[in-house]
Amino acid sequence: MIAIFKTLKIYVESLSTDELTEERKVVLNNLVDYIQKKVDTKAPVNLNFICTHNSRRSHLGQIWAQCMSQVYGLEHVQCYSGGTEATALHPTIISSLQAVGYTVTALSEGTNTVYAIKYADNVAPIIGFSKAYDHDFNPKSDFAALMTCDHADANCPFIVGANARMALNYNDPKAFDGTPEQLQKYQERSAQIATEMKYVFQNIKTA
Repeated sequence: MIAIFKTLKIYVESLSTDELTEERKVVLNNLVDYIQKKVDTKAPVNLNFICTHNSRRSHLGQIWAQCMSQVYGLEHVQCYSGGTEATALHPTIISSLQAVGYTVTALSEGTNTVYAIKYADNVAPIIGFSKAYDHDFNPKSDFAALMTCDHADANCPFIVGANARMALNYNDPKAFDGTPEQLQKYQERSAQIATEMKYVFQNIKTA
C-alpha cells in the first residue's frame, strides 16, 4: 500500500461515506462490481472518466479514483480522463486539489497547460491536461467509460473500445465561475467525488 502525503491522508480519512444515499450507492455499486470482476480475474482495471470539455469533473474523477485505488492497496488500476472536445484543465480544479494536499507542477505553458499531479512521493505523477476521450494518451479498448456529466452522456451514446459504460453525472461547478463562491463550490464537488471514489475502492475485496 502506498503512503500518500500526510495532509492528503488526513483529508481522505475525514471523508465519510455514511452520508451517501442508497440511491447513489446503487449507481456506484455498478462500478464496484466492474472493478471487482477485474480484480478477481487479475485483469487490469482501466477507468476513463469522460465529460464534455475535460476541464473539471472528469479530471476530479480520474485523480481521486487513482489516489483511492492506491489508498486501498489495489494494483493494476489506471485512471484516465477525456472529453468530447479538448479545452483546458481549469485552474480552480488545481487550487482545490492543492488545498487538500496534492502537489501540482505545471510542465508546460499555453492555453492547455500540462500538469504533474502527485499524491505520494514514490509514485509517478498523474499527468493532467485536457484531451478528447480517444486521445492517444488514453486506452483504446478494455476500459470502463464513466460519464461525469449528463451532456456528454446524452451526446456520446457509444464510446469506441469501452467494455462498460456508466453514468455517474455530477453538477458542474462552472456555474459558480466568477462568483464569490467559486472556490468553495469547486471544493465541494471535489469532496463529493472523493467521497464516492473512496466508497467504491473501500468496497473492493482483494483477497
